[in-house]
Amino acid sequence: MGARRCVVRIGPPGGAWRLESAPARGPRGPRGIDGVSQRNEAPASKRAKEGGKSRSRRRWRKGKAKASQFIQGMDLHTITQSLVTLAEDNVAFFSSQGPGETARRLSRVFAGVQEQALGLEPALVRLLSVAHLFDLDVETPANGYRSLVHTARCCLAHLLHKSRYVAANRRSIFFRAGHNLAELEAYLAALTQLRALAYYAQRLLATNQPGGLFYEGDERLIADFLHEYVMLHKGCFYGRCLGFQFTPAIRPFLQTISIGLVSFGEHYKRNETGLGVTASSLFTSGRFAIDPELRGAEFERIIQNLDVHFWKAFWNITEIEVLSSLANMASATVRVSRLLSLPPETLEMPLTADPKLTVTVSPPVAHTGPGPVLIRLISCELREGQDSEVLTKLVKSEGPRSLELRPRPPQAPRSRYLVVHIHGGGFVAQTSKSHEPYLKSWAQELGAPIISIDYSLAPEAPFPRALEECFYAYCWAVKNCTLLGSTGERICLAGDSAGGNLCFTVSFRAAAYGVRVPDGIMAAYPATMLQSTASPSRLLSLIDPLLPLSVLSKCVSAYAGGETEDLSDPDQKALGMMGLVQRDTALLFRDLRLGASSWLNSFLELSGHKSRKTSVPVAEPMRRSVSEAALAQPEDLVGTDSVKSLTLQDLSLRGSSEASEAPELSLSAETLGPSKPSDVNFLLRSEDALEDEARDELSPSMDLSHGTAFPEGFHPRRSSQGPTRMPLYLSPIVKNPFMSPLLAPESMLQSLPPVHIVACALDPMLDDSVMFARRLRALDQPVTLRVVEDLPHGFLSLAPLCRETRQAAALCVERIRLVLTVPSAAKSAHRRSLERRPVPAAPPT
Repeated sequence: MGARRCVVRIGPPGGAWRLESAPARGPRGPRGIDGVSQRNEAPASKRAKEGGKSRSRRRWRKGKAKASQFIQGMDLHTITQSLVTLAEDNVAFFSSQGPGETARRLSRVFAGVQEQALGLEPALVRLLSVAHLFDLDVETPANGYRSLVHTARCCLAHLLHKSRYVAANRRSIFFRAGHNLAELEAYLAALTQLRALAYYAQRLLATNQPGGLFYEGDERLIADFLHEYVMLHKGCFYGRCLGFQFTPAIRPFLQTISIGLVSFGEHYKRNETGLGVTASSLFTSGRFAIDPELRGAEFERIIQNLDVHFWKAFWNITEIEVLSSLANMASATVRVSRLLSLPPETLEMPLTADPKLTVTVSPPVAHTGPGPVLIRLISCELREGQDSEVLTKLVKSEGPRSLELRPRPPQAPRSRYLVVHIHGGGFVAQTSKSHEPYLKSWAQELGAPIISIDYSLAPEAPFPRALEECFYAYCWAVKNCTLLGSTGERICLAGDSAGGNLCFTVSFRAAAYGVRVPDGIMAAYPATMLQSTASPSRLLSLIDPLLPLSVLSKCVSAYAGGETEDLSDPDQKALGMMGLVQRDTALLFRDLRLGASSWLNSFLELSGHKSRKTSVPVAEPMRRSVSEAALAQPEDLVGTDSVKSLTLQDLSLRGSSEASEAPELSLSAETLGPSKPSDVNFLLRSEDALEDEARDELSPSMDLSHGTAFPEGFHPRRSSQGPTRMPLYLSPIVKNPFMSPLLAPESMLQSLPPVHIVACALDPMLDDSVMFARRLRALDQPVTLRVVEDLPHGFLSLAPLCRETRQAAALCVERIRLVLTVPSAAKSAHRRSLERRPVPAAPPT
């Protein structure tokens, strides 16, 4: 036997060393025939090496998952004490490493972690001690206070995991000090801001009505509270810490969305819309992908300063024919998917109390006068009535896609069920096409035809236009269900987000007219409170990448009529969506060329900037990195080479006056040129005005009950973007129960059919669902509330991404099936007894 050699294999970071043996080989291999053996074994050796790396990565991920599960099993006090102990040990180690800059910063960041963790724990313990008082019942432990504690716990757990890793690997030559330092600084900033949110939640707890999650006091005080709240720094939650509170499987998607958002924001109204912006954004997204801090600062600038028309344009990217076609290719296959245009004709609907009598339902007329209402019919099978001449005359062309069913399949009998769906989108964006992929899955699983209503969107068509159109389409479907392939025996209203709001208000209106109400409602993460107010779950909008508070305010303001229509380019509006797509397709190659040139110039400028000496002041041609633009690098560190040389003062100990003086250079603002009334103005007012206003509005004296919001010595970081223009929707119209169903009187709530709500524990709108369910439960109305964990708002559109989103989407289908299936008397009585349990007076054991 030949000699054997020893091979030392290094495992994943933090792993153990492995000692293996392998047969020794001569210079010509075991057989040594003219090197043929070496050539034949080269691919095998490469595959073995790749297999080893793959196994190492799997072991590392498995170890990290086990560590995460272990930490999740620890209580809050144990996590905090373990983190403090590790932080002390790391501080002692790095303090003894000499005067090096990296060691000094690591020592300071661990000292900051220790300080913030000890300060945060008492606030979280207090919130957790009373959180059970706001639950719907024992089986549904969910409300904004619990969600805030869970989010802070996730941040503490991540810092504990990172602190353990640093303690175990800090002596290794493979220890990446810079990378770990940047991550620790980011999560320290996040922990500091979460501590501020915990104090805000305590203030709400002290001032709210007993058992209430929404503040119901003086509107002026709540306006001051919200304005102060939005001035907190948010960029740290959109960089390295993006989506840390959600399930890990969803984080890559959130990173992609954030990179696309900031890239889209740079080119918004600077190039053509639609495909042109998308093409140009591809060439500038790279620097946001490799620089998380820059991405976070740019994300914060966009959410604070861009108007509702930007969000309308960004959310409607999925409406582009190319992207929607790709989504439909990956979705379930159905026989029927037709867009129908309902003519504006009056309907005679039979009254529920006496079917011999009828009531007239007029077509929608608000704001824009009578007009057709668009609905999309989706059915997994071609059923009787769906190919009738009457229905065919209502079909609206959608461009090049053929709507004829050839060859015609055999007809299935009419279904006993019908689902009427109302899509979400903040009342300002999206259509049924964006939601078509999961609606096709619903049609297959339920075996029922589905109609999805394409209501008119704000700000062009504010309240009550959308409500009028949805109610009219619902009445038309009830009256003409045989044309839709249904007998109409059971009808379910289903909607998500803004669509859930419209489901409730459509039912209110049906009851007011005396016509048939649906047999049940399934509302996914609905918005039931549009009034400007604060709640513990709304505090999460500071860190939520999909529902920031300023964006919510702009959408609701647009729906309430506070945002005017964007008339900057009447030609674009005349073209319509399909016209814009065709125009932008023709300009795609031009935009690709311009985008490539812009990317190349930016790359060269960035390279040239990095090659200059830091001691020489130069005019920067592009937005500086976050260490300079958003976090204001301290003066005592001038001359250091790293663009991320931040101290603890930058992350948690800087006062509001220091943060507000940080300069900001914007590539987008510079290249947009002079502002016009129709242009986007990223700096809404002059810099002098911003500084004067910041000094007045960032005073630490704001609170809800004439006390300080934060304890002495604690100063959260303030936004470097300056005061934002966030519309506070204080108009009396938002108190209308047809806008805010949560504010409806008892008589209206008692007219609702059985309600099934599916909410997200980490959704800023969680309290909308909890309080609405509690009001219905108090009135002895049948209601269920299911809360899914670790998923963001809008999970229905993310169903294909991971197992968790698929399970949540399946839960929605199960709730719809409960409405469509006629329960037996015994099961119905048992369900009512379960649903009418009182709210617990003590925490569950």
